[in-house]
Amino acid sequence: MAILKFRASFEEDDAIYRDIVIKHKQTFAELHFAILKAYEFDSRHQATFYRSNDNWQRGREISFDKYDKAYVVAPLLMAETIIATEIFDTNQKFIYEYDFSKHWTFLIELINVSKEINPKLTYPACTRVEGIGPQQYGTKSLLGDKFADIEEKYDLHEAKEGFSEEGEETDKEDAEESFGEESETDTEDTF
Repeated sequence: MAILKFRASFEEDDAIYRDIVIKHKQTFAELHFAILKAYEFDSRHQATFYRSNDNWQRGREISFDKYDKAYVVAPLLMAETIIATEIFDTNQKFIYEYDFSKHWTFLIELINVSKEINPKLTYPACTRVEGIGPQQYGTKSLLGDKFADIEEKYDLHEAKEGFSEEGEETDKEDAEESFGEESETDTEDTF
């Protein structure tokens, strides 16, 4: 049995990618769910694969469902299409589009074929993660929800007593500026 390794790169930044291994007899639906899981996306939206070439042109469509749109040729369905039936090249490429309103696009490339099955893995599996993936529903900091708790606990919005905003002068700065200057009381003779 062949194990296929695909690299699923985020279209807008090829430094962000996930490597996914899958058995050649598994379906595109299983690859679809593996990509969503690897990028931490939910599975609520429409999705489709396009067979592609070295120039990333869209070819035959392999869709999750038959959607209400115009097709040049009726699409293959992911649940019925075995991955091995669509591999025509040693570095076969696919374009994966998810959520047709947001147009999340991933470039999928076959990067390795192996006969070795890892008994510790449940296929399909994500074997490598590079870069911080896009957030499906807006921005999220590296700390996520925890940042709001930290921000509230330490009140990071306002400067507290003893701390000044950049550019504000403080009494200490005034004292440092006048240090070394003679004041009227220092010049009087005290005998």
